[in-house]
Amino acid sequence: MRIFDPHIHMTSRTTDDYEAMYSAGVRAVVEPSFWQGQARTSVGSFVDYFDSLLGWEPFRAAQHGIAHHCTLALNPKEANDPRCVPVLDELPRYLVKDRVVAVGEIGYDSMTPAEDTALATQLQLAADHGLPALVHTPHRDKLAGLRRTIDVIRESVLPPERVVVDHLNETTVDEAEASGCWLGFSVYPDTKMDEKRMVVLLRRYGLERVLVNSAADWGRSDPLKTRKVADLMLAEGFSEDDVDQVLWRNPVAFYGLSGRLDLKPPATGATHEGNSVLRGVE
Repeated sequence: MRIFDPHIHMTSRTTDDYEAMYSAGVRAVVEPSFWQGQARTSVGSFVDYFDSLLGWEPFRAAQHGIAHHCTLALNPKEANDPRCVPVLDELPRYLVKDRVVAVGEIGYDSMTPAEDTALATQLQLAADHGLPALVHTPHRDKLAGLRRTIDVIRESVLPPERVVVDHLNETTVDEAEASGCWLGFSVYPDTKMDEKRMVVLLRRYGLERVLVNSAADWGRSDPLKTRKVADLMLAEGFSEDDVDQVLWRNPVAFYGLSGRLDLKPPATGATHEGNSVLRGVE
């Protein structure tokens, strides 16, 4: 079984997680830039973070046999902070980098005018750079947030088939599916979706334009949730080809829209057991 986790925050995870993911079949990940858990106080902290997502984290992933790409953006929560907004001027020089496969996470947190502007601006940046977009639906008022998101996407020049709307659930999937966007589902231990609900939705809506991710970060989350969805799909009668479509071919197809996806095995000298190169930099 091969698995591509299309949304996971590996900067927040340990090398033990990488080893467990490899053992579970994960061979590729996309790491969206996101809120770090406390307020950033300058654009420089974004720059350092973006550099890490493009340098250190792909190197770290490669030591465990996993291909790493990222998406970059001003995230919705920080779109309201005047100290952070100038990062929009820095993004163009990063959006041309080889391992950047989308603009994201963008979207809404509190649905403010500042978030309207940031979302519209970054959808335009995605179109300008030939990239798809990863859009985050808000934690609160999800259906209202989804509707506002879809309105902004429709007003943009970026076609909906180049957008994935993430963190969907049963209350938002119908309107997201009707929009023509890709459908993203995050499977969590306590919140968002779980494996059983995910399999029910796959049976109801089909396998096309669906991305299933763990969205694992520094909170209570599980980087093996993609494998757990795959196992339950098989137990519930889906075929191995169905699993491969949802957990490999679909994310390859979506992020392949960037023209930058590189899923070749990691460089010579990497080892999925882990630490031959990492120990050399201690």
